[in-house]
Amino acid sequence: MKDLTIILFERLGLLLVIAFVMTRTPGFKTLLYREFSLKMSLVHALVFGIFAIASTVNGIVITGESEILRDFVIYPVEADQMIVSSSLVAIVIAGLLGGPIVGLGAGLIAGGHLLFLGGIGWVANGLVNPLTGLLAGMTARFFSNERVISPFKALFIGVFPPVLQMQLLLIIYTDSVNMVAIVDTIGLPLVLSNSIAIAIFTAMIGIVLREQENEAALATRQALTIAEEAIPYLKKDSPVDMAKGIANLFYDRLELAAVSVTNHQEVLAHKGLEEEHHQPGDLITRPLSLEAIQTNKMKVAYNKAELGCNHENCRLEAAIMIPIAEVNDFSGLITFYFRRAQHISLVELMMAEGLGQFISNQLNVVTAEKLKTHIRDAELRNLQAQINPHFLFNTLQLIASLFRENPKTARRITLQLASYMRFNLRLVSRSLVELEKECEHVESYASIIQARFSGRLQIDFSRPDDVEDIYIPPSTIQPLVENCIQHGLKNVTDNGRVEIVIERMKEEIQISVRDNGRGFPDSILDLVSHQPLAGIKNGGTGIYNVNKRLISLLGEPARLTIRNLPDEGSEVFFTIPERIQMERQVVT
Repeated sequence: MKDLTIILFERLGLLLVIAFVMTRTPGFKTLLYREFSLKMSLVHALVFGIFAIASTVNGIVITGESEILRDFVIYPVEADQMIVSSSLVAIVIAGLLGGPIVGLGAGLIAGGHLLFLGGIGWVANGLVNPLTGLLAGMTARFFSNERVISPFKALFIGVFPPVLQMQLLLIIYTDSVNMVAIVDTIGLPLVLSNSIAIAIFTAMIGIVLREQENEAALATRQALTIAEEAIPYLKKDSPVDMAKGIANLFYDRLELAAVSVTNHQEVLAHKGLEEEHHQPGDLITRPLSLEAIQTNKMKVAYNKAELGCNHENCRLEAAIMIPIAEVNDFSGLITFYFRRAQHISLVELMMAEGLGQFISNQLNVVTAEKLKTHIRDAELRNLQAQINPHFLFNTLQLIASLFRENPKTARRITLQLASYMRFNLRLVSRSLVELEKECEHVESYASIIQARFSGRLQIDFSRPDDVEDIYIPPSTIQPLVENCIQHGLKNVTDNGRVEIVIERMKEEIQISVRDNGRGFPDSILDLVSHQPLAGIKNGGTGIYNVNKRLISLLGEPARLTIRNLPDEGSEVFFTIPERIQMERQVVT
């Protein structure tokens, strides 16, 4: 018994080496990820059946007198000889990993081989294999939530198949006097060797699975890092600049022979091997690339023929072609090139697919952000470019009358109007302007208005000297002054006054516009800056537009505040925190 146990463990060493090689094959990994199909189940049953046959061939033969023969079992044995092997190890693993179909299929193959070899107990040996495979597959359902059964559980499960084999030998061969002695001889060695081998095999599977998970985790972290670094390139307006940045980034970060980025017609960038004949501007003519573009699905070329390169000495032999879609419309193709097809593993495929999905999603986000920015800018430019035509006509009439009475004043007002109009024409080019320029704009407007209402209106302007670093939306103060004149002072015939005050406080700049008119009606005081009131007698569109631009460009803290003063008139003011000034200066 001791010699038999040692020999079985010696033979199991070779089988475990074969098993280790099996765990490294791509097909075996589909079992770990439970990607079952009828075709793959039959393939796995065949593979494990062959592994079980190898276990039988690697077994030993004993005679009816319990004499051990060490030769490999290749040909049918004599009628007084019995085959002792570890074929049940492969069958149990097949059932635990692949389920009843794989286990039963592998058992039928191994059992058929044992029936062909014959010898003592050939019927029991032929039956125990498919029966074990079926039972192991059914047992696996109790552990369906586990990726792989733990070695301890496998050790426990591995005890029962040899015991079942011994029982079948005793039941079927009741007339054989030597069967009890044979079972006593082989029983314990088979139980020990089979259960330990199954436990070792499952431990191997656990190691392989952890390796794969570690590789996947590393690939995921690498993909996220690359994806984050790719964002600045995806925001570039030029497709060529974006393609060059992406190609250089992927080539530097990934172990690739080369990377190319194309649109739906031509190559935009190529980085890596064979830059001599893989050049920007080359038309896309390769069938697999065209298929990836048309189907918007990732394609893999495993040889030069599929790759479709016409250059005879090209060192690129395999590639992963990743379509990049933008808002359900194809926008590009990223190709990862490899020197050999063996360099394309499951990790590379998963990373390529993940990067393709991320870039597609990020392009959609970038496109939406650009569209939103363009819409907002167009809206703001429209608001900023609004010029009151009545103001222009009235000013021109004023200048025409002054040329007869006071040419010097007419000349001054003409220069102020020119400055005012020049500022308005520049509104469409900038989102923020220096406060100094805004003050000059307001002063030009104030000079023109005071000339029109000479003797009836006084506009006072108070501001500090150090306003060089202050930025606000253009044409912000002037509409507030205009609102005071048109609405606040509408019924004031004499001594009308508008006061513009700019104050630098501790951590903010406050800009106020006050008048001594009638103030805002209580019915619209709370609404005037929140919605346009063009249909109401007291107006409010100008103030609404100013408030909207302040919030859009400087944020909620810059919102307008409107109040009626205790004695007479009203005040409109807003504050700009200096912190926002530092953040927003880059917008100009």
